[in-house]
Amino acid sequence: MSLGDEPGYGDAARGEDGGYGGSGQTRTRLPDRPGDVYGGARRGRGSSSRSLITVVGVVVLLIAAIAFANRGDDSPSSGATGGDKAKTSPTAASGDHPVDTRSAGIPSGFPHTGEGAQSAAANYAVALGSTAMFNTATRHNIVNAIYTSPAAEQLQSPMDQAYSTDFLGKLGLDADGNPPKGSTFVSRTIPVGTKTEQYGGAGAKVSVWYMGLIGMSGQTSTDPVSSTWKTWTFELQWDNNDWKIVTDSQKDGPAPVPGDDKAATSDEISKAIEEYGGFTYAR
Repeated sequence: MSLGDEPGYGDAARGEDGGYGGSGQTRTRLPDRPGDVYGGARRGRGSSSRSLITVVGVVVLLIAAIAFANRGDDSPSSGATGGDKAKTSPTAASGDHPVDTRSAGIPSGFPHTGEGAQSAAANYAVALGSTAMFNTATRHNIVNAIYTSPAAEQLQSPMDQAYSTDFLGKLGLDADGNPPKGSTFVSRTIPVGTKTEQYGGAGAKVSVWYMGLIGMSGQTSTDPVSSTWKTWTFELQWDNNDWKIVTDSQKDGPAPVPGDDKAATSDEISKAIEEYGGFTYAR
């Protein structure tokens, strides 16, 4: 996969470049000391994030586009250590360059190939999981740019209802999707790999395995930024010389065993989100 650091794929609550990022939440980190929910924390489960999951569940039911993971058993599932190794050829990077055209700030003009469909799906997952989805105008632009016209027309009204002022308020955002002063809202999707489930000249079904980041970074945040692992599957159609989404769905995992990394402070998270932009993804 060829990666390029591109404007429009940052994540500073739709910062200077419009910020496309990711979504998802399975774990939060509990504080070692008062005053900073991030500092020195280890991974764990917190009740403060459950309300966020419940609210986002409404969005999942309405638009099948945003899903935060339900809490599960923290104990790692057993898995075989031997057996056949996964073949690398189906998902090995091709070396193709990212597309150089954009629509609504999102890469467009993907090749009419299986690899083109995979690249489109990865980039669409990034856009749909970004902070830009929490603002009405930018959300409309994203949906119109990456869905087929009939699908976009059907989605806009349910999305507007899902991203209501009440919903945004429960996330700590104002009516325009902005975080409180001094805080940084994080929603970013980071594709790990793509797989073509089905492919034909007129359509394709592509799954994107990704890690998501979601939460509010700030000294007073009760929902610190945490991660999730999900698979996002897109039904794509070749439409007007590009790949467009007809429908999409998500499922949990596969999630690796959590490491024992020390959680960063809220200031470190905010700084990283502002300084590290996202990518344009290509096979």
